[in-house]
Amino acid sequence: MLMILLLFITHAIIMISKDIIYDATVKLTWHDVNKIPPRDVGLVLGAKPGNEYFKARINAAASLYHAEKVKWLLVSGDNGRKDYDEPSAMQQALIAKGVPAAAIFCDYAGFSTLDSVVRAQKVFGADYITIISQEFHTRRAIWIAKQYGIDAIGFNAVAFNKEFTLYPRSRENLARVSAIIDASILHRQPKYSGPQVSIGPDSAHGCPAGK
Repeated sequence: MLMILLLFITHAIIMISKDIIYDATVKLTWHDVNKIPPRDVGLVLGAKPGNEYFKARINAAASLYHAEKVKWLLVSGDNGRKDYDEPSAMQQALIAKGVPAAAIFCDYAGFSTLDSVVRAQKVFGADYITIISQEFHTRRAIWIAKQYGIDAIGFNAVAFNKEFTLYPRSRENLARVSAIIDASILHRQPKYSGPQVSIGPDSAHGCPAGK
């Protein structure tokens, strides 16, 4: 009986979290590059370099830039080990898609979605951003942004059927619950703050040499 009750409570928490995030972001994401409103900064959320999520996000970010829907791209991901560097991989992939290096800024401390979103404002001074990822991810990131006073919309990269299989769905369900706890209850801050970086033409370089 206790196990059934716990399962019921867990399911209820997951469904409530899903509804909270969906209801708050339902009109804030786009699939069509021609319809999304322009903003200065596009925040590209990290993924494992080379996988299908990574490639789709790079394609989406490049399409926004070339359509003049963003002026700058902030690539944010994990660089916690010397042999693993999501931001530099994103930078190089975007350059290969014709995005100028000068238009790309790197956040090497985007260890979580919350870290990437909040650091976009606190470190890079971006109050109005377009978040670029798959729709399930952009919605969660936009919801987090709203909790920290950041004006965010989302551009949805190509999704994949495996997003609806058991493991990815379970992982996202837990991520939504964690996002609500971290942002609404704990008011968690990014792991690192770091020196301020001004996104724009006056910055010496968006991705420091040696990374």
